Amino acid sequence: MQSNTIYLIRHGAVDERFKGKYIGVTDVHLSEKGKKQLKQTSDIFGYPYPERIYSSPLVRCTETCSIIYPNRDIKITGALSECDFGEFEGKGAGELMNDPHFAQWLQNSDKTPPPNGESGKDFAKRVCKGFERIVEQVNSEGIHTAAVITHGGVIMTILSVYGIPQAESYKWRMDNGYGYAVRITPSLWMRDRVMEVFDTVPFEPKNENHDQ
Repeated sequence: MQSNTIYLIRHGAVDERFKGKYIGVTDVHLSEKGKKQLKQTSDIFGYPYPERIYSSPLVRCTETCSIIYPNRDIKITGALSECDFGEFEGKGAGELMNDPHFAQWLQNSDKTPPPNGESGKDFAKRVCKGFERIVEQVNSEGIHTAAVITHGGVIMTILSVYGIPQAESYKWRMDNGYGYAVRITPSLWMRDRVMEVFDTVPFEPKNENHDQ
């Protein structure tokens, strides 16, 4: 069976006023600066053109799709949403320092969810189930290339669980509008649930003389 390539791309930048705040499932739009950066990145570097595109349902991802993949059909996938930070949504660490639930969450976020939110373990389980369904779909339908437009936390989770070379999630950080290309070999995937991280996205500039 032929291998599949999946491009994991983080959404564009949102407004600076959200910087340092827990913005998980809060549905915020791309900033005008973020839209401009995506267009510039697309013009200079060029994004890969996949057969199928999956996206988180959150608007910052669907807006990213409309900029880098205009006029394309998008498969909205709820499992690709960012972590639900519950009552911490929209707040920064400084606002939460006196909240005992925040301290408990910081000590063990994997097992302790924010109030009315999602634990790290539950988030990873949701994301991994969703990603495995995507891999199953592209394999069963003979799709060789797909893009996944989602959130930084989602991408870091996917790569830390399945990526080769192996690395902790924080080592897979990426800027807005950037991401990674992974190659899934069906036999290796079915046997060991691993995939090769072989490049970053976007690729080389369209015009090699763009800096001159």
